[in-house]
Amino acid sequence: MEHSDPGKSLNRAIVSLKMLGILLLVVLFLGIWLIISPYLKISGKNSTRPEVAIIPADADFTNLWTAPDEWRMMRLEPEEQERIKYGKDLIAHTSKYLGPKGSVSKISNGMNCQNCHLNAGSQPWGNNYFAVQATYPKFRERSGTTENQVKRINDCLRRSLNGQALDSTSREMKSILAYLKWLGSDVTRNKIPKGSGIYKLKPLNTAADPGKGRLVYQARCQSCHQENGEGVLAMDKKEYIYPPLWGIHSYNTGAGLFRLSSFAGYVKMNMPFGVTYQKPQLSDEEAWHVAAYVNSMPRPGKDLSEDWPDISGKPFDHPFGPYADPFPEEQHKYGPFKPIRDWIKKNKKVKNAIITKS
Repeated sequence: MEHSDPGKSLNRAIVSLKMLGILLLVVLFLGIWLIISPYLKISGKNSTRPEVAIIPADADFTNLWTAPDEWRMMRLEPEEQERIKYGKDLIAHTSKYLGPKGSVSKISNGMNCQNCHLNAGSQPWGNNYFAVQATYPKFRERSGTTENQVKRINDCLRRSLNGQALDSTSREMKSILAYLKWLGSDVTRNKIPKGSGIYKLKPLNTAADPGKGRLVYQARCQSCHQENGEGVLAMDKKEYIYPPLWGIHSYNTGAGLFRLSSFAGYVKMNMPFGVTYQKPQLSDEEAWHVAAYVNSMPRPGKDLSEDWPDISGKPFDHPFGPYADPFPEEQHKYGPFKPIRDWIKKNKKVKNAIITKS
């Protein structure tokens, strides 16, 4: 009859207890990690925050407009196809042609149009160009004049790219115009397709907070746009992979994204990089706060003395006075915006009533 060794049995029991203890510690650690990880502010692309879609309750993503299929371009004359393709490349890689090291001219700050108009201006709610062809020429309150597409394009160059205007007769301008026409080729005149431009995000009931926005930036934006907002240049140093959000190479104070509502709606549906409207990752509050932080940082200025000749036409979040309403400049910049919007709406009705009676 074979007898077991008491020493070996004891050793096996000790090993089993150790393994059980290690297993329990691992389970306990994982449990704690799952509980606290959503609240950690970890900078970098490997953030542990869960990638959960945070979709606004009133959002409707059905039947959004999209760009024409590429194969349809084959129906056009070869010269027109070439203009469209060059125009698209100018939007996607503006700085290679028009930046500080541009092959055509050196008239912009190094950013690409695509840095603000995603996927060469064809992404739904990515600040796209779908409505441009159908709505221009049109009257714009900012200039107080009827603007054509050439004026609008050069405004972007002067403001968002902090540069100079293109010659309206240049190959580059004609090609950009051809591309915008192509993107809007199916849009009915004076119609704005669903998903055009930037998503209109519901304002907060309180002021947006740059301090809170800094925490959002550090956790969700800094890994691409860098700690000092300087962005990341491509290897050839001719364009940015990730654009600068402030500093001398970023958009100036006259740019559309310097309005808080524009920036907040833009980042809500498109950032961090790779996010789309189907699965936004920032909450509404985070979008407003990070917009406030980015736009509170230093950037090039712009002479706005000729903008908004009728100050009553200024939008609720235009960050520079004077204003027709009684609210201070700080509130126009950060909010809360509801009182301003209510005042504008009420007085617009009064103004229209007076005009109608007269």
